[in-house]
Amino acid sequence: QVQLVESGGGLVQAGGSLRLSCAASGRTISSYALGWFRQAPGKEREFVAAITWSGGTTDYAGSVKGRFTISRDNTKNTVYLQMNSLKPDDTAVYYCAADYRGAGATNLGVYDYWGQGTQVTVSS
Repeated sequence: QVQLVESGGGLVQAGGSLRLSCAASGRTISSYALGWFRQAPGKEREFVAAITWSGGTTDYAGSVKGRFTISRDNTKNTVYLQMNSLKPDDTAVYYCAADYRGAGATNLGVYDYWGQGTQVTVSS
């Protein structure tokens, strides 16, 4: 089993930045693909970013491309999401997820483990 715990959420003004972290425990995730998803009130959970097991390939939703950066540190069993130029539309609960197949995907159904989420609120 893999346990994922997100941190780093909070309240920020539009144009500001936040860095989310997701620490894994239970087993090493160096061979897992990792993803970030978000869910705003009344909306479905949506893909934000993903990174393959090696970190060599990343993928982003069009709405965050150029503003968000996903990265990982396998020595710390942690994945990060650097969020810059935040907008009110980025307000949501952000979840990290792990896919043991390692390839990374935009489809949330592929992921095997999920964190409990961290709230990000962007004020205008």
